[in-house]
Amino acid sequence: MSPNQEIQPVEKIYLPRTSESETLKKIRHTASHVMAMAVQKLFPKAQVTIGPWIENGFYYDFDNPEPFSDKDLKAIQKEMVKIINRKLSVVREEVSREEAQKRIEAIKEPYKLEILADIKQEPITIYHLGEEWWDLCAGPHVENTKDINPKAIELESVAGAYWRGDETKAQLQRIYATAWETPEQLAEYKRRKAEALRRDHRKLGKELGLFIFADPVGPGLPLWTPKGTLLRTILEDFLKKEQLKRGYLPVVTPHIARVDLFKTSGHWQKYKEDMFPLMAEDEEAKALEQGFVLKPMNCPFHIQIYKSELRSYRELPMRLAEFGTVYRYEQSGELGGLTRVRGFTVDDSHLFVTPEQLDNEFLSVVDLILTVFRSLQLKNFKARLSFRDPASDKYIGGDEVWDKAEGAIRRAVQQLGMDHFEGVGEAAFYGPKLDFIFSDALDREWQLGTVQVDYNLPERFDLEYVAEDGARKRPVMIHRAPFGSLERLIGILIEEYAGDFPLWLAPVQIRLLPVGEAQIDFTKEVVAKMVALGIRAEVDLSGDRLGKLIRNAEKDKIPVMAVVGAKEVETNSLSIRTRASGELGVITVDQVMDKIQGAINNFSNF
Repeated sequence: MSPNQEIQPVEKIYLPRTSESETLKKIRHTASHVMAMAVQKLFPKAQVTIGPWIENGFYYDFDNPEPFSDKDLKAIQKEMVKIINRKLSVVREEVSREEAQKRIEAIKEPYKLEILADIKQEPITIYHLGEEWWDLCAGPHVENTKDINPKAIELESVAGAYWRGDETKAQLQRIYATAWETPEQLAEYKRRKAEALRRDHRKLGKELGLFIFADPVGPGLPLWTPKGTLLRTILEDFLKKEQLKRGYLPVVTPHIARVDLFKTSGHWQKYKEDMFPLMAEDEEAKALEQGFVLKPMNCPFHIQIYKSELRSYRELPMRLAEFGTVYRYEQSGELGGLTRVRGFTVDDSHLFVTPEQLDNEFLSVVDLILTVFRSLQLKNFKARLSFRDPASDKYIGGDEVWDKAEGAIRRAVQQLGMDHFEGVGEAAFYGPKLDFIFSDALDREWQLGTVQVDYNLPERFDLEYVAEDGARKRPVMIHRAPFGSLERLIGILIEEYAGDFPLWLAPVQIRLLPVGEAQIDFTKEVVAKMVALGIRAEVDLSGDRLGKLIRNAEKDKIPVMAVVGAKEVETNSLSIRTRASGELGVITVDQVMDKIQGAINNFSNF
């Protein structure tokens, strides 16, 4: 290449989600059918169930007498390539319900009969692959299997799944796979997948000594080690300090309550399947649904604190805040490290405001969330207006209060000029939300902060305040959680940073590395000074050679390392090396402490 030639930047390969690409939706839907056809050709006893697309691929659930092995997956993929290369037409057919039932019974597919019973609209649609295989399906599909690139598909894994997600029903085998338009997209997907394994918070959390899971405790219930607890505490203290500046009032509430509390809120009626079972004193109490439950949410408790006195308009807005642990009875197959657990802590706050205060308070909450994101160096996010689905019956309250609540959220994002989109059907059962959807380093989406406007719970709990004219009026509630779940946030941060926490957030901010025994007393004195200033410092007293001390600090992802030899002791200085900037040379102890404190206060690196 000549000196004048410019190096062209490598073009980033775009990997759309299935929901963003009609072409991928068709490819993956048809690939799912091709996989089912291949499985039934190789394993004639396998019965088919469902095979939908998911955001990065597709899956199909099978009832097969024997478990699928890695060798089986390779054989299935090879057979899929053969089917694709046969250039089979994909033909849509409409039939009556009776005809569909007759055909399903003829091929002895009992799961398909259940699916047919759930289909309400007619006629029933069937998609054929050539003349050899067909499936109940609403589509969409490609027109011919030749429209699928055989070099852009890959079978990934096998997992267990219960039929209809019900653990009392048959256990099936779910084959996960992916399909793309081009081999280049598949290669990029595999690269990101490998990078995701490197960043996996379950792996890094163990390596960094932050948390563990223990079988005797149970799945979905993390145990936090001293370092992990310190990380949680840093995050909690950061938000608590910010909240106090903004007029929030700290509260603490219990982990259990009478089930009647959640009957009043509507959680028991609308959320019962996600709650842990009722704790009743006897069978009679159980039959009457009387007893205690682990709390799934904190809002009914904060409502009781508000309601304990008759409030004046002068006391509003009242902002009650708590890091409250809540419990959800997630199915074991849905659990995943810290991002999906059964007990988690929410940075919960409930604001009780007058209708006139609603818009300004909502904007202030959004400002708090954006402040949190800036401090955590989270930049790639968008806002989702999570509204109700008018066709659904899962919500409480009338149209008027829903329209008012959704209007408040719309006004806020318009005033702020925020990038946003609407998510119909994503609302909580009691009110609409503004959710912040964050895209991580691997372009995966996670929901973090949320703000909700609620007219319904104040009505259900008969909340009041005395207005300026002496009349009794109903407050509006704002539910908000900048972090969302603390557990999920930490899992996401571990993966976003690949374990390299920003200096202000790192459980250990600086580690001193004495070259020999003669420097140990000096390093201990320096660490004591740093700790007294609030710097999280430690000394490596292992006695290993300097090279190993540095490697261990790198492995532990310590932001700042300070080598201490005879020269450093003599000059009251430290030889500084950072993960962010490399070697910084010899700096006096006082300067190091000033620089670290400044970086911490500015949420920046050393």
